[in-house]
Amino acid sequence: MSKILIIEDEAAIRRVLVKILTEENDAYNVDEAEDGLIGIDKIKKEDYDLVLCDIKMPKMDGVEVLEATKKIKPEVPVVMISGHGDLDTAVNTMRLGAFDYISKPPDLNRLLNTVRIALDR
Repeated sequence: MSKILIIEDEAAIRRVLVKILTEENDAYNVDEAEDGLIGIDKIKKEDYDLVLCDIKMPKMDGVEVLEATKKIKPEVPVVMISGHGDLDTAVNTMRLGAFDYISKPPDLNRLLNTVRIALDR
């Protein structure tokens, strides 16, 4: 069973992502965090196989979450998701070690494909 953490401040988007992943594969155990601080706390305590993280969030943004995750558990792939997609941000997160970058609203096939590839590494 693969453990996936979704870090997203918008509850509706979190719910949709959880629904998409759990309906795609019942072997996905999906956990949620509504901000970066809670997400980092969960990453410290749990062993996740994948993290999906929004970029624009209050308290701690996704770039900070990515940097912290790479220090705490560098082996965990982090896929960045953003509704404010600009090329500079995408390039920056990839340079910092993100596994991939997906724009909101996510294309369903691209999202599921990225999740499968990240979990298969």
